[in-house]
Amino acid sequence: MLSIAKDKIDSLFELIGSKQPLYLPVDNNSGKADFQRWEKGTKLSECLKTTRSAKDFFFPKTEHMVSYELNGKEVKVVDPRKEVEDFVIFGVRACDARGFDVIDGVYLNMDPVDSYYKNRRDHGTVIVLACNEPAKTCFCPTFGIDASQSTPSGDVSCWLADGKYYFQANTDKGKKFVEAAKSVLADAADSAVEAAKKDIKAKVEAQPFAKMDLSKFQGKDMLKIFNSKIWDKVAEPCVGCGTCTYVCPTCMCFDVRDFDTGNGVRQIRCWDSCMHNDFTQMAAENPRHTQKERSRQRFMHKLMYYPMAHNDMFSCTGCGRCVENCPVNMNIVKVIKAVNESDDI
Repeated sequence: MLSIAKDKIDSLFELIGSKQPLYLPVDNNSGKADFQRWEKGTKLSECLKTTRSAKDFFFPKTEHMVSYELNGKEVKVVDPRKEVEDFVIFGVRACDARGFDVIDGVYLNMDPVDSYYKNRRDHGTVIVLACNEPAKTCFCPTFGIDASQSTPSGDVSCWLADGKYYFQANTDKGKKFVEAAKSVLADAADSAVEAAKKDIKAKVEAQPFAKMDLSKFQGKDMLKIFNSKIWDKVAEPCVGCGTCTYVCPTCMCFDVRDFDTGNGVRQIRCWDSCMHNDFTQMAAENPRHTQKERSRQRFMHKLMYYPMAHNDMFSCTGCGRCVENCPVNMNIVKVIKAVNESDDI
């Protein structure tokens, strides 16, 4: 294991950032944090998590997919893609790293592979930073995620312990990063890290939502949950703003829009939300007429449809962003509790 003193971490950022794009959580004007590209003077935020997850690096909000250029009756198809340069993301939390696994399940592990997404995944090195001080809204242990990083999903695991940052490579990309950083890192024993892991686990498991019961979400009760009366009450406050989907590390729905450029068409992929009334709009109408139906679709997908199709992996990572950001306090925690307390399931 290798380490660097906390007050020397800027030297690591400068070493890496001078060779390739480096992104890290940086404080914004609202007292929260966003990922920003490192430049001289950039300071790592001490916020627990960023406003939006790191999925933006691999699945951006908008993406130019293809253009069609017209010259009389001739149509030329233009592929705008370029090979992505290698880049590093420092400070990804375990919940967000699991989010990559969920999206990979659709965009990489099913046919056809999404080549736009794959291009970024192949070039991005993810450094996952353990959560020393989890929030009351965190519930990653419910989904089997270890915030102390003993079983991480990143290329490099990182811990802050005893005044030092410790690094452990997990993949070939991770080994490449550690090798590139060796000149500012020193060999270190893992005793401080082991103590930090125990402390983090205890703190996370002490949070109020950390151990919710998911036993009803095993597939056998799918129709009972779908037809349950709980949805009338749970979905009633929803205003369909889509905030929960945009801050979620696993939401991956998109729409494709065509724009007239004057001499052709530019096709853009952009994030979409199942909470919007025009989501999956067809020629005739939307197949889900009410906010209740749209809300039910979102949570059934997170807790039942996705795990039933992907080896019991839930499409929620317990990051707590929906709990923190929903303007009407409707979230997945309330859904799980409502299902468990229902007398018709």
